[in-house]
Amino acid sequence: MKRWWYLGAVPLVILVGWAAAQPAADPLIEGFRKVEVASVADATEQLYGQRAYMAHDMRPLFKTKFAGPAVTVLLKKEEHKEGSAASQGMLDAIDSAPPGSVYVMVLENGLDYGGVGALMVTAMKYRGLAGAIVDGSIRDTPQITRLQFPVFSRGIAPSTTINHFRLAGVNIPVNCAGVTVNAGDIIAADEDGVVAVPKARAAEVLKKAEELDNTEHSMLPFIEKFKSLKEAVEKFGRI
Repeated sequence: MKRWWYLGAVPLVILVGWAAAQPAADPLIEGFRKVEVASVADATEQLYGQRAYMAHDMRPLFKTKFAGPAVTVLLKKEEHKEGSAASQGMLDAIDSAPPGSVYVMVLENGLDYGGVGALMVTAMKYRGLAGAIVDGSIRDTPQITRLQFPVFSRGIAPSTTINHFRLAGVNIPVNCAGVTVNAGDIIAADEDGVVAVPKARAAEVLKKAEELDNTEHSMLPFIEKFKSLKEAVEKFGRI
């Protein structure tokens, strides 16, 4: 049987279909898509004295940058023989997630299990999700890479979660790689890592992060010209 997503000019159809599923631009989300994640982390710490960034081992499968509101899923470790029915809600969460969402999955003690694979990623992509964050491992990496859907995880493993995990909740507060994430919080990700910003604080954090970005980007040509980091720090007040 011909697999239409593999051959011919179909990749163009895939890209057009995915783009068409994207939501109308939200200025707040657009801002987080443009600003550097490091600046968001600094902004949250400077404004609130709190950590916004996930653990250092939360890494992307390939170079990417995205932002969007969180849809959270929590799976608890439990051995059983009920098959996929015990975790059906993790699939339902994808099918009901609004376009532009970021799927945030937490696997309890799940570094040795592939929580997200090619089937789930295909559904995420064609429903127009912005990306996925997995506190656990992922699998089917060749197919995910081919799909070019942005996924961050803490590892890669060939194993399944079926019969090993049970759904504990959807759109509930979760601790994802050291950071509390609530449904609707803004997730921003780039090559430096992932941050989570509470929705109520997002506008203020974005404004501060944009200021930090602008300052740092102004410092770079100054350092190139005067060849002095000390003078740049004295002039711009940032390091």
